[in-house]
Amino acid sequence: MTARGLRLAPFRGLRYAPEKVGSLAAVTSPPYDVVVRPDGLRQLETADPYNIVRLILPQAADPEVRHRQAAETLRRWQADGVLVRDPSPALYVYEQREGELLQRGLIGALRLTPPEDGIVLPHEDVIDEVVADRAALMRQMAANPEPLLLSYRGSGSRTGATAVIERATRRPPLVATTTEDGFSHRLWAVTDPAELAAVDSDLSVRRALIADGHHRWATYLRLREERGRRDGSSPWDHGLVLLVDTARYPLQVRAIHRVLPRLPLEKALDLLSRAGEGFGERGAFRVRRLRVPTPAKALGALDEAAGNAFLLSAGDGVFHLLEGPAPRLLERTVPAGRPAAWRELDATVLHATLLDALWQVPDSPADIGYLHHTEAALSQAAACGGTAVLMRPVAEERVRALAEQGVTMPRKSTSFGPKPATGLVLRTLADAPH
Repeated sequence: MTARGLRLAPFRGLRYAPEKVGSLAAVTSPPYDVVVRPDGLRQLETADPYNIVRLILPQAADPEVRHRQAAETLRRWQADGVLVRDPSPALYVYEQREGELLQRGLIGALRLTPPEDGIVLPHEDVIDEVVADRAALMRQMAANPEPLLLSYRGSGSRTGATAVIERATRRPPLVATTTEDGFSHRLWAVTDPAELAAVDSDLSVRRALIADGHHRWATYLRLREERGRRDGSSPWDHGLVLLVDTARYPLQVRAIHRVLPRLPLEKALDLLSRAGEGFGERGAFRVRRLRVPTPAKALGALDEAAGNAFLLSAGDGVFHLLEGPAPRLLERTVPAGRPAAWRELDATVLHATLLDALWQVPDSPADIGYLHHTEAALSQAAACGGTAVLMRPVAEERVRALAEQGVTMPRKSTSFGPKPATGLVLRTLADAPH
């Protein structure tokens, strides 16, 4: 049977045994690509000997050793009763709350479908090396250690999946904890056949946008090609996801900043100045040094800038605002043949015009770092003597419109959230029913 929409299957979740760990909060982690290394990684490793970061970011010089180490750790934790499988297959209602912010969704094993089916819409490109590394890790572990985040547009009414979610939250939770960032997390299992059928009926006519986790999605598809079955019966034909109805619980969209460790700020500004000589007094970009007391004030100036704009800093409290790129420069550097909405994106101009054409920064993890938090980007730039490039967020409507046209944005263009905490529930594939 060919799925026309989202098909979310229950699974027997693997969860921490509370009596075996210091606290549930101490064993959780942000998603692997949000962990700031090395400081954040070290903090998580010392929080609890069983912190999930040892599975999602194992540490060893050799990649094969890293992946084997994670697999051995997972097997040992199961043998020791640190991670225990739930008795029955379930979908898991997941709630995150901080102050006025409330997000609820469903964690399950999503049936994987080819990109051409248009059921799950990516909106960003991926880095092949990262996909290869994640695939090697999941292949060794035979597990999906953390859900990716998908958003879909439900009816907005309290029926179908929404009704099942809200009924579940009136029961005592399986898991309740508050993490260091102030978010409370609660988890419930849904096992009733009638409720599972109601969820399936609702979701089977919907499609989803990948909000966070493009590399994990690409990894799932790669592993499905390798190990899936034509009838969809293999556990590798499914992948662990969190589905959130944004008609009911709107997501937040933030920017992802860049750090260029091998490009000092002085050199970046000099290259801009020299490149601008061919564009008269206007220059390639207008460059303005900001006299502001805090990063927040600098970001405020960035938000107010018209057209494409970026903030540059060496992490020393000084900011340079780049804005108003010369139209002739954009014509020469931004690829044609794409919709105007794509060509006008800040991320498109950053990568095509600044990184590729003017600064000639290689497209490699050693030359471009991606940081979700402003302070982390500035600190890393200061530590390595490089340049932080601070970005603005893209509106969700623009992201979805491009995705529906089949147009992907430059990698790491957006950061949707709040992101699910890693470590609350895992999915193993070796003996999974889906």
